[in-house]
Amino acid sequence: MTPEQILEALKTALPDLQAEVVPSIDQPTLLVGRERIVETLAALRDLPALRFECLSDITAVDWWPGEPRFQVVYLLASFEHRQRLRVKAGLPGEDAHLPTSSTLWPGANWLEREVYDLFGIVFDGHPDLRRVLMPEDWDGYPLRKDYPVQIRKAVEIHQSLGMTAEEFKDRLEKDRDVRAKITDA
Repeated sequence: MTPEQILEALKTALPDLQAEVVPSIDQPTLLVGRERIVETLAALRDLPALRFECLSDITAVDWWPGEPRFQVVYLLASFEHRQRLRVKAGLPGEDAHLPTSSTLWPGANWLEREVYDLFGIVFDGHPDLRRVLMPEDWDGYPLRKDYPVQIRKAVEIHQSLGMTAEEFKDRLEKDRDVRAKITDA
């Protein structure tokens, strides 16, 4: 099914939907307004012509300093139609809120928590929106492009390599020699 056919089927079910096809080289991609994202995802899941019943991932992209700053990306799959679909919703940097999709797919709970934890995007109506990867007292959101990365920390070794630095270097050189002989053959 082409992206245009998917959009046509969606607009049949949701006539006033503001959505567009986004050029993509690997899979059909739609851009949908954030106000109707849950309704759109429900239609994509429930319409017999589409049946994107599997939400495989939710992630985000930070386009800072551009606006809309964020795009939340939903990756869907239809087993019945052997089709994948990417759905994007743009969010302004000053108001990075989106309704939760965990009411449609319970597994979205953890995926939304990860996006919240790393980008600071709030999913309104989420049953348990809290950090999942970073410590609770962590300041900021590490995948934002304006996040400070000039952190200096000494390297800590928690367990011994079981060899000296010289032995490690010798083994590394021997491994490179063996690999070079294999690729030359």
